[in-house]
Amino acid sequence: MTNELPKIALVGYGAMGRVIEKLAKDKGYFITDIFDENNKLDPNEDYDFDVAIDFTYPDTVIENIKILTSKGKAVVVGTTGWYDRKDEMSDLVTKNGTGLVWGSNFSVGVQMYFKIVKYASKLVNYLDSYDVMVHELHHKRKKDSPSGTAEIMGKIITSNIDRKSGVEYNAINGEVDNSKLHISSTRGGEITGRHTMYIDSLADSIELTHNAKNRTGFALGSLLAANWVHNKKGFFSFSEILTDIWENIPD
Repeated sequence: MTNELPKIALVGYGAMGRVIEKLAKDKGYFITDIFDENNKLDPNEDYDFDVAIDFTYPDTVIENIKILTSKGKAVVVGTTGWYDRKDEMSDLVTKNGTGLVWGSNFSVGVQMYFKIVKYASKLVNYLDSYDVMVHELHHKRKKDSPSGTAEIMGKIITSNIDRKSGVEYNAINGEVDNSKLHISSTRGGEITGRHTMYIDSLADSIELTHNAKNRTGFALGSLLAANWVHNKKGFFSFSEILTDIWENIPD
């Protein structure tokens, strides 16, 4: 953290927004604005904040990014479900000369988990007797499925296991295509977030799980990202922020 903390705006004031608000104030950040359904971003308004943290919904985040970047504001996007438009948003960020950090999951623990999943996938690549699958669970209010974190896991696994040529997200009611990685989802209750990579064979099974206990880790990561992207230009993934910490660890 630098000595001069950026002024923060919260876009979305659900459970995640409230946790970020509390931690931000505890750490000395000044929150200038809170936007929600009753107080929406106004493209004609001038705002006095440096970085906006967006935890909203897939159907609103694109318009939020357009408004914020047009005003030269840096943005941290924790919302998922919009990644099919990443290239478009990257071009927009470049055009408007600002910075944006996106991530399927702003937990540092999840970033460690991604490293573990990658290494495990490389091991499985040399052992045809082991198959891999992924399951994720989230609370009943989560709008998108699969989770952005599960999608990233899918990319990591299929990039490192040659016999997995793609990902299947839908329920499999018939014959299984073993060339596809099956990622399944469950929504219900108050589960903050749980992702498991299953490595299974006739002989044994390995389960690699990241279980989020609460939203604190996501909030801390989003503030880390806000501080990092302040005064930077470019379109960054959250994992890039941790590069310096883990630069001596081999891939």
